[in-house]
Amino acid sequence: MMKKLVQLVCVSTALTLTASAADMQKLNQRIEAAHTVLHELLTTPDKGIPLNIAAKATCVAVIPGFKKGAFLVGGQYGQGVVSCRTGHGWSAPAFIQMTGASFGLQIGGQSTDLVLVAVTKDGFQSLLHDKVKLGGDLAVAAGPVGRNSQASTTELANAGLLSYSRSKGVFAGVDLTGDVVNQNGDDTREYYGKDVTYESILSGAVPVRASSRHFVSTVSQLFRTGKSE
Repeated sequence: MMKKLVQLVCVSTALTLTASAADMQKLNQRIEAAHTVLHELLTTPDKGIPLNIAAKATCVAVIPGFKKGAFLVGGQYGQGVVSCRTGHGWSAPAFIQMTGASFGLQIGGQSTDLVLVAVTKDGFQSLLHDKVKLGGDLAVAAGPVGRNSQASTTELANAGLLSYSRSKGVFAGVDLTGDVVNQNGDDTREYYGKDVTYESILSGAVPVRASSRHFVSTVSQLFRTGKSE
């Protein structure tokens, strides 16, 4: 009886470890996908985020493969990561999820990569809340495209968050009014191995893990370019 109990415990432990490893792999793949989106922006400066927006960015969120679709009433859902500017560079990533609903004729589904750029202190603070409704809790606007284009002062002042989409290689501003951004506490806990607050992560108090260094480095490169020019 005791032998069977030990065997059951061993099997249960092995299954738990396997599941945890699979979850971690998914999170690493999500970070890698976010890195790829930003890396491709670096290689297409004529279609990228304007320099004056990059210079003012306080936080950057990337949601690769955001799903939108269905017939007549469409649901929207995506998982991503966010990093914020700190006094010593960019923070380690925290995990977020985004949901919404869209109405109209939508036959089939479509997937797009989203990039959200907070350009005010309010935008930064809003991302620390448990749930943020875009256009309600936080003003959002479709961001202008082109590294050398200029966003107006009014545009930057009125929107705490500028939003972009990338689909089939085309990068453009997108209206996300009504969508909701949530912290993903489960994924954040899984990735860091313990409960850590969003404040501590996005303020730079949590070290960047090896698997997310390339993502943070690309964020820094893309937005440091705007800062210095």
